[in-house]
Amino acid sequence: MSRNKSRALFAQAARCMVGGVNSPVRAYKAVGGTPVFIRSARGSGIVDADRNRYVDYVMSWGAMILGHAHPGIVRAIQQAAESGTSFGAPTAQETALCRALSRAVPSMQKIRLVNSGTEATMSALRLSRGFTGKNRIVKFEGCYHGHSDSLLVKAGSGALTLGVPDSAGVPACVSRDTIVCPYNDSDALARVIKARHKEIACVIVEPVAANMGLILPDVSFLSAVRELTARYRIVLIFDEVITGFRFTFGGVQQLFGIAPDLTCLGKIIGGGLPLAAYGGSAEIMDRLAPLGPVYQAGTLSGNPVAVSAGLAALAALEKADYVRLNETTADLCDGMEAILRMFNLHFCLNRAGSVFTLFFTQRPVRDFVTAKTSDPKAYARFFWTMLEEGIHLPPSQFEGNFLSFAHTPADIQRTLKAFSKAVAPFAKSRCRCRG
Repeated sequence: MSRNKSRALFAQAARCMVGGVNSPVRAYKAVGGTPVFIRSARGSGIVDADRNRYVDYVMSWGAMILGHAHPGIVRAIQQAAESGTSFGAPTAQETALCRALSRAVPSMQKIRLVNSGTEATMSALRLSRGFTGKNRIVKFEGCYHGHSDSLLVKAGSGALTLGVPDSAGVPACVSRDTIVCPYNDSDALARVIKARHKEIACVIVEPVAANMGLILPDVSFLSAVRELTARYRIVLIFDEVITGFRFTFGGVQQLFGIAPDLTCLGKIIGGGLPLAAYGGSAEIMDRLAPLGPVYQAGTLSGNPVAVSAGLAALAALEKADYVRLNETTADLCDGMEAILRMFNLHFCLNRAGSVFTLFFTQRPVRDFVTAKTSDPKAYARFFWTMLEEGIHLPPSQFEGNFLSFAHTPADIQRTLKAFSKAVAPFAKSRCRCRG
């Protein structure tokens, strides 16, 4: 499979863009080699600059749950653009989108639209501090909530992939206000909150962690987080930038029956365009300007093109069969596990709904420490074999794989055939990954 054009494009990009990319994980540092440059995409497939075709499991990092170039979303974008792309003034569509989000996620009584998940989480932290009058925040080890200063402490996703747990440029005075607890360890959180609750403004958590690879919460973990934050009047923020509208129509909080104080959404709600949101109770949200003293603004926030794409995405998702999507993912993961058993390989495969991660470790993965037992070099070998077989996976061990409503049974069979070829060498070489 030739990728000469991708290599040439990367060489050009490296001369004018830092690292040749606009987001670090795209540089393929974790797997080696040259990144694939994408020419086009439709449904579950992508085509690279050399016209190689792949079944895609990156899906714009989960945003494209309806598939690439969904006709309804493309049509909505075209129609909106014809009337103007940005006004810097209110539109009726913004109200319609926020009302639709509130209906789907009832804990979001009031909403503010922004442009990215990072902007949503950053703003939610500031709002929590302004509401409580306290400065410290609690996050969980390996969870990634965007690249704002307070949250780049023991972060997951790209920071974990690159082996950089903290970013240069984050002032010590900022990082001192961030307390990190182990994910899935409610006892550790209880100790921290009991000792320092008078200083803590908020706790932010991915209800299903998806930025150190996919990790499910223990049954009692989220309930304990909610109980502790409520008892000590600490704002609980659910970062549902990935999980929102991924497992069901609305937030994963509805599946768990746990209502946070603030919710951050992104990715799926924009239909592939830059759009995110944060929202919660009116009591908290009304502390934002222009009603309150907490300032946050954005020229392109709620721009008509992104909002129209979001409305089209929500309209399609409200009618979508999530059960079928989850069953399709289960079929793929069941097939992968059967192949692993056939080769007597004991890698850890985590799945939740339509997201999965194959960890190259023999240990169960339930937190940051166990995720780090995975072998990234083994994953890199696996990644390149899958790519040669026409399967596009995340170029990092510590990311989720995402299915869409556009993935077909034929895609699953093609993926399983490639998977068998990709893992066979590990059995032949008697490879047993660390852990």
